[in-house]
Amino acid sequence: MRAIDIIAKKRDKGELSREEINFFIQGFARGDILDYQAASWAMAVLLNGMTAQETADLTLAIVATGESIDLSQVAPIAVDKHSTGGVGDKTTLFVEPLVSACGLPVGKISGRGLGFTGGTLDKMESIPGFDIYLTTEEYLSQLKEVGLVLAGQTADLAPADGKLYALRDVTATVDSIPLIASSIMSKKIAGGAHGIVLDVKSGLGAFMETLDEARTLARLMVDIARLAGRKAVALLSDMNQPLGHAVGNALELKEAIATLQGGGPSDFKGHCLEVAAHMLTLGGIAENIEAAAPKLNEALTSGLAWERFRELVIAQGGDVTYVDNPDLLPKASLIENILAPRSGYLKGVHARIIGETAMLLGAGRARKGDPIDHAVGFEIYHKVGDHVESGESLFTIHANDPAKLAEARQRLLDAHTWSDEPVAPLPLFYEIVR
Repeated sequence: MRAIDIIAKKRDKGELSREEINFFIQGFARGDILDYQAASWAMAVLLNGMTAQETADLTLAIVATGESIDLSQVAPIAVDKHSTGGVGDKTTLFVEPLVSACGLPVGKISGRGLGFTGGTLDKMESIPGFDIYLTTEEYLSQLKEVGLVLAGQTADLAPADGKLYALRDVTATVDSIPLIASSIMSKKIAGGAHGIVLDVKSGLGAFMETLDEARTLARLMVDIARLAGRKAVALLSDMNQPLGHAVGNALELKEAIATLQGGGPSDFKGHCLEVAAHMLTLGGIAENIEAAAPKLNEALTSGLAWERFRELVIAQGGDVTYVDNPDLLPKASLIENILAPRSGYLKGVHARIIGETAMLLGAGRARKGDPIDHAVGFEIYHKVGDHVESGESLFTIHANDPAKLAEARQRLLDAHTWSDEPVAPLPLFYEIVR
């Protein structure tokens, strides 16, 4: 078997066998197949696609290049969720302790933010001492004892994925849906999840801007899970405007804490309860979405979900006084409240512009390894369809640089578009892919 023959077969729109995919990925991981060959193969995949079976085989081949975590020894069934990324998407911080408080163990391997989308690990690292670097033994022990763990990906978990992603990043092949799907699902499968709820974002602030693209990606990931012997459901959700009010690491952490304590924005809470309900259903804790609702409400109103979040922070070395008193979390030196320049209905709150502007302030990173400022970001107070009066608070900027604050002010004003006529609100979700 030769790499060049496999490249040529995919170039000519052929369907690769499991053996051919395993040969190519194992060879690439070892360094026997060189970067320029892998780049050529990735471009052929981008242009010609892959079947669901090919993509499942690719996913499992990537998993096989490293270790896999067996969660069954500490949790008979563990369910995870994955979001494809968005602006203000702090769902993990609320959903996972809530689901764990309902009796369903949640072991999650999370990532850092890159580009205009935020990263769960960056938000949690707003808490001094919180350690995301856990060994497999520590990961399993915490899942057994606490029922909840939130850690970063180790170098031994699906290592071919990191190597292939770095190559895709510089060869214009990031947008390949089979390569996106296999990258996401390889980490989930290697992480040991028995069931996976996929929150696939669609809109201006998502990687999949159209509903058709999001649907295609969702269907492929659900098919991969089925072919790999896992259970999965995908929710197609809106990301044309930020989720909740807060955008920025410490600000989003504060909002998640407020929601765990019974407050929080209604859209964020509603989104999270829907995701959590599907997790309980997939994990066998509830028969259906309707039956999940009272369980979630009880875990929230009793304070059990909040206590589970505190246990997570303590277990991973975080200073819990910072979550008990969120005012201790990082604060920006410059805070400016911006008022609405006119009365009218909000026609748009452009999520991508807001996410990119948060990057400008230092809340995100352009390249892996870039430092971030945990304190900076925004609070966006209104949603599409809201009627806003002139002089009412529109948004607040949290910045540490006067020039960047001034630029952010104008960019965010431009991100809000207006109508004199009523505008329909955006839905939280569009459809479910099972």
